[in-house]
Formats: sequence, C-alpha cells, structure tokens
Amino acid sequence: MRIFSSNTTQVIKAGFAYFALVFGSGVVLGSIRVPFLVPRLGERIAELIEMPFTFVVILLSARYIARHFALLATTSVRLTVGLLALGLALAAEMLLAVAIQKQSLGEYIASRDPVSGTVFLLMLVLFALMPLIIVRVPCGLTHHSSGTPNGAP
Repeated sequence: MRIFSSNTTQVIKAGFAYFALVFGSGVVLGSIRVPFLVPRLGERIAELIEMPFTFVVILLSARYIARHFALLATTSVRLTVGLLALGLALAAEMLLAVAIQKQSLGEYIASRDPVSGTVFLLMLVLFALMPLIIVRVPCGLTHHSSGTPNGAP
C-alpha cells in the first residue's frame, strides 16, 4: 500500500532540495561574511551586503527546483515546496542558535539586528513564496513570431 503519490514524493523531494541549495549557499556566504566583513563593517552592514546574493540564490534555486522536479504550476504544489523548505530552514536556524551559539530561542531572536533582522524575515517570506512567484512572473526573453528575442530584427 502506497502512502504518498509520486507527485507528493516529488514535492517533498523538491522542498528538501530547495532548502539544501539555499541553506548550503547561506553557509558558504556566512563563512565569507562572518570572518571577513563583520569585523570591518559590523554585523548590520555585512548582513545587508549578503542579502542581494541570497536573493539571487533563492531565485535561481527556485527556478532550478521547479524545472528539475517538473513541479506542477499550481498554487498548492509550489506553496507546499516553499513552506516545507521554510520549515526546514527555520528548524536549522533554531538548531544552530541553540546548539552551536548556546543561545535560547528568545536570546537568538533578541540578538538580531532590527534592520538586517527585518530584511532577513522578508527574505524568509520570499524564500517560501519564490517557487510560486516564478510561475506568476515571467522572466527571461520572450520569443515572438520573428524567431528572435523580443521581436528584434
């Protein structure tokens, strides 16, 4: 007896892969930010500098996951992938804060910079919604009947 359909399995795999790509890149970006940027620029500026790179990673990862797992372009599928990945990211953040930084969850939240912390929260919302957003917002060049991008001669 099968518990999950193949589509459900694909959605779960896509959510885990999306989380892994974005979180993994966050670890790489953080390993640059913390030792090189924070001592020179401070936590707030260093985190704000990192955010555009994180946004690009989120965008490219969502596009890759949608194509690689051939996700249906439905709201429920895309939102499920994003929310699963967000749940995993929040769990990983909490685990890192409690286990590695030896902070309680309350201490971790209180220690966040109000400016970069707010931007971070907005990035988490974008992270969750990006698999859905990329369906709704066309990107790239469109091809017209002339066979050239944007109808160029």
